[in-house]
Parts: sequence; structure tokens; C-alpha cells
Amino acid sequence: MDPYFGRNEVSNSDLSWLKDYWSDNKMDEVSKEKAYKFGTLIDAVITEPFKVDYFKFQVDGVQYSEEDFEKAILMKKAFMKDPLAENLLKQSDTQKVMITNRTFTYDEVEFNLDTRCKWDLWMDGLGWGGDLKSTTATTQKQFEEAVRYFDYDRQRAWYMDIAGSNQDVLIGVSKENYKVFKVPIRRGDELFNSGFKKYNELAFKWWALFD
Repeated sequence: MDPYFGRNEVSNSDLSWLKDYWSDNKMDEVSKEKAYKFGTLIDAVITEPFKVDYFKFQVDGVQYSEEDFEKAILMKKAFMKDPLAENLLKQSDTQKVMITNRTFTYDEVEFNLDTRCKWDLWMDGLGWGGDLKSTTATTQKQFEEAVRYFDYDRQRAWYMDIAGSNQDVLIGVSKENYKVFKVPIRRGDELFNSGFKKYNELAFKWWALFD
């Protein structure tokens, strides 16, 4: 297991866990695990190919089906055919970890948390990056709706504020028709502000409960 996931700093995934704990609309664990596992495969195929064993259909020793690998390879081909996506990958450090202590203010209460994130794509020279998502969306509109539904806006605002970056991009690759969708985000725009509001409330709850 990647040692990053055993660290103690608060991550966006921790905030997701906290939100799900109180939610009445939880995704069942089997579906969640399946989606996470396939997302790990796509991340590895595109950003960490050294972890991939194409003969055994494994990533870091974790077994996948031949069908999963075939789909992942087609998705990578689609990603690499997109000029923006290919250029970002060429310029980026992949799976870049950032850790920092951050000061938050929620409802006039100031508090601090040690925070972390792990970028799929980070361009140190330009000071911004992005994230890769596998998606069942088949149109740009559907992917934009998924960004809000799955709280990708919260994730990106969290990452941007840890890094201090002013822009970001989500790149979605469809598992259904292999189209590539891009959603740019800029600090202060509607999507960033929506994500900030989501994470700030959850960060306050985390601090109140656990810190």
C-alpha cells in the first residue's frame, strides 16, 4: 500500500469519509471499492506506468481483469490523443505529494489543521496542475454535472489552497465512449467558490471532532 495513505494529515478523502458518515445517500461499499480500484488503474496506466504489469494484469500486485486492462489502455490512448492532456502530462510531476499546516476560518472561528494532497499532475514551473478522472459521462455536460455531484469541485479547491495555485483543470476520460472532457477552474470562480465552501465546513467539523 502507498505509504501516503497511512499519513495523519487531513486529506480530501478524509473529508469525503466524514461527509459520508452523516449522509443518508451512501454509495454501497462494493460499488465504491470497484470505482476506486478502477480509478487507481487509470491513474497508474497514465501517470505511474512503472507500477503496471501488463502480462499479469496487475498494479502494485493488485489483480485486475483483462477487460479492465483493455478498457484502461483505450482510455490512455484517448487521453494521449488530446493535445492539452498530453502536454500537461509531459510537463508534469506525477503523483506529487504536498503537505502543509493551514489556517482556516469558519463562522468567525479560526483553527489550524495539518493537511495533505496528492496531485495526479503538477507543473512546478507553472505553479498549477490538475486531476485525472475516469467517468461514465458521455458528454461534456454530463461530466460537468458529475464534477458537482461527486464533489470534485471540493477536491480541486482543497488542492489549490494547499498548493497556493490560481488555476487547475479536471480531465475526465469516458469509460463508455472514450471521449476526453476538460473543466478548467480558476481561483475565485463559481466552481472554486463552491468547492471552498464545501471543504471549509467539513474541515471545521473535522477539527471540532478530532483535532
